[in-house]
Amino acid sequence: MGQQSPLQKSGVGTLVILIGILGWQYFVPGVAVAASSAFSSVINGLLISALRSSTPLLFVLLGEMLTQRTGIINLGVEGQMLVGAFAGFAATVTFHNSWLGFLVGGLVGLLLSTVHAWICLGCRGNQIASGIGIWILGSGISAFYGRNFVGQTIAQGFSSINLLWLTEIPILGAAIAEITPMISLAIVLPFVVGVWLYGTRTGLTWRAVGESTAIARAMGICPELVQLQGILVGGFLSGLGGAVLSVDYTFTWAEGMTVGRGLVAVGLVIVARWNPYWAMPVALLFGGSEALYLRLQAVGVPVSSYLLATLPYIVSLGVLMIHYRKTNQSGGMPDGLRSIFSSTY
Repeated sequence: MGQQSPLQKSGVGTLVILIGILGWQYFVPGVAVAASSAFSSVINGLLISALRSSTPLLFVLLGEMLTQRTGIINLGVEGQMLVGAFAGFAATVTFHNSWLGFLVGGLVGLLLSTVHAWICLGCRGNQIASGIGIWILGSGISAFYGRNFVGQTIAQGFSSINLLWLTEIPILGAAIAEITPMISLAIVLPFVVGVWLYGTRTGLTWRAVGESTAIARAMGICPELVQLQGILVGGFLSGLGGAVLSVDYTFTWAEGMTVGRGLVAVGLVIVARWNPYWAMPVALLFGGSEALYLRLQAVGVPVSSYLLATLPYIVSLGVLMIHYRKTNQSGGMPDGLRSIFSSTY
């Protein structure tokens, strides 16, 4: 048999995770319904909860993946996500328009990413140090300007898509009925990015720059321009992820509300092997774990809530460690990133 393509492999991965969630949601409760009504409460609606939790992370994951594909790493996505969450929420509350808040969040994330671009490309500064600085800067800006919005809430973010004919589908119908435009966009976006990255000349140019700026320059490509584009696109998508988090998931703003999601996204890029087609199943690992912990907490499981809150991060860290060993430490990494990590030693 021939070797599976990245799209086929990612499709299998997504299918396995969705089947697992559906199995937990529908089959297992059917077996244990007489044993525990609390267990049924935990599992009910887990699929849509996992998708909602995964959506903000997926935008950030794809943004950082595209940035790294050009040979640049940006640890500041956490800060970009925070300013996007604040700006998106503030715009939504002020103008009563969720779509405007979504766009504003993305633009503010892009604006903050220009600082990283200036330091890395203009000043040839250390990318790791710059990313940490952007993270701290974004955290401070969002905390300072967002203090007047703390405690405010949005009655409803994006309305669910009205697909009544699909809601009749057994098992999946209940989840489809609650899908919002942002969830739909998150489901489609990895495939759009994958087709662009692997099937277009521009995508090939980005990948070439990520492998070697010297060879790309010899081919008549301006690496700095491509890397600038990668940083800005990554910043825009990170800001969008933050806006989705505050406007379409939590419906509120709080200082530091991303709680490390941006840094988790940087690690999950490695798990996804810099392949957009793997972004959805990898994001579902975190989203499904977070949805499960929230439901366990809601039914009063006799475990510390602080300990339960570590579940998504433990799962993500565990998968990252296993993947790191299985892929000989750097499987799929663009060659341009190796010099960045080696220069930090």
